[in-house]
Parts: sequence; C-alpha cells; structure tokens
Amino acid sequence: MIDLHTHSAISDGTDTVPELIGKAEAQGITVLSLTDHDTMAGVNEAKVYGVGAGVEVLRGMEMSTHIVVDGANKPVHLLAYGARPDDRDLTSMLEAVLEARRTRVPAMLELLAGMGMPLDIEDVEAQSVRASSTGRPHIADAMVAKGYVTSRDEAFKRYLYDSGPAYVHRYTPSLNEAVGLVTRAGAVPVIAHPWGRGNRPMVTPEIMADAKSYGLFGIEADHIDHTPQERRLLHEVADDLGLVATGSSDYHGTGKTRNPLGVCTTPPDVYEKIKTEIEERGGQL
Repeated sequence: MIDLHTHSAISDGTDTVPELIGKAEAQGITVLSLTDHDTMAGVNEAKVYGVGAGVEVLRGMEMSTHIVVDGANKPVHLLAYGARPDDRDLTSMLEAVLEARRTRVPAMLELLAGMGMPLDIEDVEAQSVRASSTGRPHIADAMVAKGYVTSRDEAFKRYLYDSGPAYVHRYTPSLNEAVGLVTRAGAVPVIAHPWGRGNRPMVTPEIMADAKSYGLFGIEADHIDHTPQERRLLHEVADDLGLVATGSSDYHGTGKTRNPLGVCTTPPDVYEKIKTEIEERGGQL
C-alpha cells in the first residue's frame, strides 16, 4: 500500500516519527510520505527508520496556502513531494508561515479567555513539546486537558474552525504562489483534499486548471473527507485537466479518529509518475 499523506508529532500528529513508521510497517504500507505542516523536519529521521522497517519514505510536507473567494482568503492545503530542503526561497517562505502560526496563538488564547476558557501559553506548549511550531491543534489539545471540550474534534467544530469564534487569520502564500515556489524547488505539488471541509464550491476545476499553469501536478481525489461521488468526480476532473489523482489517509494518530493509516491509497503507477517528475524537476526524493 502507498499512503502519501501522514503526520507526526512534529506538526499536529500524535505519533513520534519512529512510532509512525512502526505502525506503517504493521499496517502493510510499503511507501509512506511524511507530510507534516509547513516543515520537512522529520523526513530524514523517517527515512532512516523506514530502511529498517522496509517502508520507502517519500520526502513531503503539507503547505498552508489560500485562494481568494469574494474578496476573502480561503485556506487550501498543498502537498509538496520531493522539494529540495536547501532551497532558499522555499525555506524563507516556510519560516514566515511558521512564525505566523506562533504569533497568532496569544490572540486566539485571548479570544478563548473572553469566552470563559482561559489558557496560558504554557498550557498550549505542553501539548506541542515535539512540534516545530504551535498551532490550533495544540490549542485544542490544551482545551481538552483543561476539560473545556471532550476532544480535539469538538474544539475545532465549536471554536477553532476557519472563521470560528476563536479563529485568528494568519499569513499564508496564495495557492498559485506556493505551487510555483515548490515547483522551482524541484517538488511535485498536489492539492490536498480539495473538496473536504466544505471546499467544493471554492476549489473549482477552474482553480485547479489555473494552478496547473504554475506547475500543479495532481489532486488528492481519494480522501476520507470526500464522498464516493466526489471521489469519482475528482478523478474525472483530474483526467480532464491532465493531472494525476492520488489517495491518502491524512493520518494524525489520535488527532483524527476517522483517518487510519491506509484508509485511502495511491496506485503504484501514479506514484512512479510522481517520482519520475521529481527527478525531472531536480527535486530530492
């Protein structure tokens, strides 16, 4: 099995990198991409453990981007496979995104305190000791620890969702800007769960076609957040636009209860196309 979208505790997953690789081996996954949010910090460690476990690890990350709809920024996530980690432009942009994650946490805590749910920054940092940056999932975990909510899912559904009562906007590059940037860094960009989280009216085939002109290579069609009908339609969109269609679990450990490893997979021929394209673009597997 090939699972090209997973997370570790370096971002908002709950497994360490060795734990993730061990679970992938036990699940029968032969190829895995570690796609932590806006960082490739755990990839080299994953590759080392992957060799011992017989799991091929593809260099990856999940980038925060946005599109503009009716004058407002709407988040879109972009999977980037095979980016050169020493690319200066990419590194600079990722540093800006991670800094924006860090600086908005106090503002979100202030909003929560105003709703009768006080949290100290230390409460949040206690939930993100292994992460490269602190963000909404760690705030959610701190809310659980304080007894304000029963789960991370509840925290997001009630308070932390995009434009929710405790949400604070932050800097992200535009989708096309990010696609062009990672393409120049040798990577293969794939839009993650394009129609998940109510995004179908916004992430249209026209948006995907425009992104393709900047280097977009595929869309994550098979994802647990997509209905069977949406998956079929996304495969048709990919065929029409000349994009590859991938499938992945979006595994987060206990951070997401509906996303077990291998719940959706990528066909071997699509994976080979991705690897070949990375090599042709001068990326790093």
